[in-house]
Amino acid sequence: MKRKVTAIWKGDGANGSGVLSSQSGAFNKMPYTFKTRFENDNGKLGTNPEELIAGALSGCFNMKLAFVLNESNFNPDELNTEAVLTFEDGKIISIDLNLSAKVPSINKEEFDLIAEEAKNNCPISGSLNCEINLNASLV
Repeated sequence: MKRKVTAIWKGDGANGSGVLSSQSGAFNKMPYTFKTRFENDNGKLGTNPEELIAGALSGCFNMKLAFVLNESNFNPDELNTEAVLTFEDGKIISIDLNLSAKVPSINKEEFDLIAEEAKNNCPISGSLNCEINLNASLV
């Protein structure tokens, strides 16, 4: 499988602007700037590469967890994962995965082991060079 995202940037680093477009069309000419990346803590002005990485990790983790649960004969009703990425001094330091899951007939101990396995083995986790922390709860 190959996937393509195109980034176009015009201008200098601080005052320029760019757009991101995905092969799938999930986003098309999504704007990003220095301001949306570094001066936009509430995220309302646009996206940035770190937000896209957090989204990729949470989505990949949920799918991997669903497969690992299925392999152990559990079928999740819902996996809700929030990824909180910490970016400091020009580097992604860590990503916290906050998982709330509805999985019938599983005990907490077994769930924690399966969730940790999924975190450690999802393809996106393996490609990142940062600490990934998992906070998992059953609801």
